[in-house]
Amino acid sequence: MAAIDTLMDLAGKAERELDANVAEVDRILHICNACRYCESFCAVFPAMTRRLDFNVADAHYLANLCHNCSACLYACQYAPPHEFGVNVPKALAQVRRDTYIEYAFPKAFGELYRCNGLTVAMAVSLGVAAFLIATILIKGSLFVPGLEGEFYAIFPHNTLALVFGAASLFSVVALAIGVTRFWREVSEPGKPVAMPAAVGEAAKSALTLQYLGGGHGDGCNNEDDAFTLWRRRFHHFTFYGFMLCFASTSVATLYHYLFGLEAPYPIFSLPVVLGTLGGIGLLIGPAGLFWLNMRRNPLQMDDKQKTMDRGFIALLFFISLTGLALLAWRDSPAMPLLLAIHLGFVMGLFVTLPYGKFAHGIFRCAALLKHAIEKRRPNPVQAGAD
Repeated sequence: MAAIDTLMDLAGKAERELDANVAEVDRILHICNACRYCESFCAVFPAMTRRLDFNVADAHYLANLCHNCSACLYACQYAPPHEFGVNVPKALAQVRRDTYIEYAFPKAFGELYRCNGLTVAMAVSLGVAAFLIATILIKGSLFVPGLEGEFYAIFPHNTLALVFGAASLFSVVALAIGVTRFWREVSEPGKPVAMPAAVGEAAKSALTLQYLGGGHGDGCNNEDDAFTLWRRRFHHFTFYGFMLCFASTSVATLYHYLFGLEAPYPIFSLPVVLGTLGGIGLLIGPAGLFWLNMRRNPLQMDDKQKTMDRGFIALLFFISLTGLALLAWRDSPAMPLLLAIHLGFVMGLFVTLPYGKFAHGIFRCAALLKHAIEKRRPNPVQAGAD
């Protein structure tokens, strides 16, 4: 009962915060709609001019359309310390955090992860790793010579496929339910969605991170008003590193089930090459993003989201680090220990995936698609030009 009461208290607090954050977005964007100096900076401002008032759905949509490049903050004549206190990046970041909670499935999990994302991510990862280490110790020793990369001698393939397959399926289903709820709330009922040109535009914007160019191609503002493209570059290292690792796992799955070839694979085989390149990307990208996160101007950020951001960054970094270490020492007696630690971090990522920073990519793609669709329709209020 105490746990239920705690979750209900958290839910009530989250709803009050959401109302306050939406009200602040509504206040700020009314000022922006009157000014419109930043209209060409990114997709948020043309989308803003299609509305006179901003409800909860509008706030969620615009918050996820925002890439937090912060160009508008440094260009705004009404930004703090002005009495209007217009801070679009921070106001939208606060609502964006609420999006992850509001559309989480099950919602209670999102509430728990928001409370302390870094701690939860590390606790799950290290807890699973400790359990796997204990399992190995029950069977014998952590340091077993002569296995030469025989991963399935430590944990049977079918067991790993079942456990990690179930965890990944849960993450995919939870994310799909969350983004479906989001889309239903922000989209216009009865209007067609299948617009190939809009889908292509949204995909291009997402894959190139167009709006991390700051509206002029020079990049984001970080700790001061200087422009830098490093945030976009580190995002690219992270995203494409992740996709290369996913491709590596997919190819290895085909090798196993289609060709009957079991791991470990040779160093220059396709799964290993893809995984190595992806792992390097997932070392550079998250390390760079963490460095930039530590240096960002507090005016640009939602302080309550720091642990969520850093928890996801840490998981990706340690998955890559332990994966590359496992590859380097897979033929050594330390292989069982390294395998257990690596699998622990992989499971930590799968379990927390729908409730952390990874979700922002899914919701942002949906917001970019909505923007690409609605800009092809007449402006219902004629408050500005697309």
